[in-house]
Amino acid sequence: MRDLVEEDIVKNTVNGTYPRGLRNKEREFLEFVLPFDRPGYKTYRELIESMVVLGSGRRGNGNFILGYSGDTPDTQSPLASVVAYGAVESTRGAFTITVREFVGKQIDVEIVSTDGDEAPEHFEEKRRWTYSLWTPGNLSPATGAPVREILVGESATLAIASADKRIWVHEAASGMLYLIPITNFYNELMLHKNIRDPKIALQSKGFFREIENYSDHDLRSAFIVYNKLRPKVTITNTVIPQAKQTGSISIFQKFFAR
Repeated sequence: MRDLVEEDIVKNTVNGTYPRGLRNKEREFLEFVLPFDRPGYKTYRELIESMVVLGSGRRGNGNFILGYSGDTPDTQSPLASVVAYGAVESTRGAFTITVREFVGKQIDVEIVSTDGDEAPEHFEEKRRWTYSLWTPGNLSPATGAPVREILVGESATLAIASADKRIWVHEAASGMLYLIPITNFYNELMLHKNIRDPKIALQSKGFFREIENYSDHDLRSAFIVYNKLRPKVTITNTVIPQAKQTGSISIFQKFFAR
């Protein structure tokens, strides 16, 4: 029976029906944004090795769901967090690769062109990059621009790339990088700063333009609260600047210690 199932999956891959195996180009792209030398991403690669494409996702062309044969693709639950993101630039445009967190024994994947079409099997590649290869101290893989870094714990670094208009947190232990949606993070920053003016508090698009107005302490505090509400990484030994270790700061440290 197992050989018959695998044979059917091979046929489905050729015919474009489900469940099917990953196409060569899909597998290549996924392995690129899931580098094997990062423990966290290596785990994802191992998961994907035993999975099949269950069906299409909810976001149109190029969006599909990986899981185990016999399961039904979940297109109703909220979209999981992005754990890997990159792009391949070619003479036929750019193709982005998005991998979401493993939830419910399934992984949502999107490989799509900037026009919303599926990536073709054959094209002339110009450049490729992925945030998954970033480590603290490096420039942005996407733009080559400087990245502002804020240490938030022993193993976690918050990164803000204004040129990319991206925020992410890097976890040293797993080597993984999690993209942070700007709106929710910005809301926590506004609460921390007690900014209630709608012209500022509701304009998250201006965050990167005004980034120099926010101290490392502001950004760190906002992220710690955000991470408690929407966990991304485990924060141990919250970083407190030496110059601010007063009695009140000690209370702050105890409050946010995990």
